[in-house]
Amino acid sequence: MKKRQEVYDLYWYFAHERQNIFVKKKNGDKGPLTDDPIFQEYKFCNAYRVNDRVSQYLLKNVIYNGKFYSDEDVLFRILLFKLFNKESTWELLKNATGDITLSTFDFKKYSKVLESSILAGKPIYSDAYISCATKAFGYNRKHDNHLALLEKIFLKDKSHLDILKAKTMEDAFNILKSYPLIGDFMAYQLVTDINYSNAVDWSENEFTVVGPGSKRGIKKCFENIDGYTESGIIKYMYDNQEKEFKRLGLDFQKIGDRPLQYIDCQNIFCELDKYCRQALPGLKSNRTKIKKKYVAKKEKIEFIYPAKWKTD
Repeated sequence: MKKRQEVYDLYWYFAHERQNIFVKKKNGDKGPLTDDPIFQEYKFCNAYRVNDRVSQYLLKNVIYNGKFYSDEDVLFRILLFKLFNKESTWELLKNATGDITLSTFDFKKYSKVLESSILAGKPIYSDAYISCATKAFGYNRKHDNHLALLEKIFLKDKSHLDILKAKTMEDAFNILKSYPLIGDFMAYQLVTDINYSNAVDWSENEFTVVGPGSKRGIKKCFENIDGYTESGIIKYMYDNQEKEFKRLGLDFQKIGDRPLQYIDCQNIFCELDKYCRQALPGLKSNRTKIKKKYVAKKEKIEFIYPAKWKTD
């Protein structure tokens, strides 16, 4: 492989600076969070995926909300939440049903609640990423096809039992991606979120899927990756992070003793692609602008992590 050294070093700078911003904000720092004008103006995801707002909502409200749920219920709750990936949609369904479990899943009731929200002009899907919208199950409405997908996985095929018995993240990924409406990117996001729970305990760093944004970032970071696959590049970044932070004199602040994981390394490539649109606009790709501006949020988030990570 052949690195573009400036961009390669920028990858590690981005991870370090974004994590510093996170730590300062978490600690209630009142001073400037960064001197970097690009970070000041634009919104970027965290270096650690788990620290992003939706992931924290998932942990605190869907997986670990203080109630006991069976592994089957936990899996159902995660998939339902992530197909829409929107907190307000989860709250809407929870308020309409009392609690969200597999045994109380009612296609018609869920569909009616979601349809009412759409008719009221309230979106039910996050714009963080666009989920597949084909009429795979014959319904005109996207949400009805997603509800039918859950119905097929859990009630008709009972494939959730195979997911819970899967020995590796990749095995579970292959089960999920065999279904309509779940492509490689979505399946990888889903197994990552499932692995936040205690229902499974897969290794996070033996398997990864590189999304389209990450592929753009890799192309900017390397002139060529001869001898490597894109997944191999993610492994390379994971394996070399300690060395590279040290080489550049960057004191990266980990979550406990937890280094950046495969999912984080590939997400950083996606964010690097966005950052380079301002920092190095001469590096052309099919995206030229950063859509979202940074807006400081006043509410304070209490961050939690899966107990099995042993981050204390």
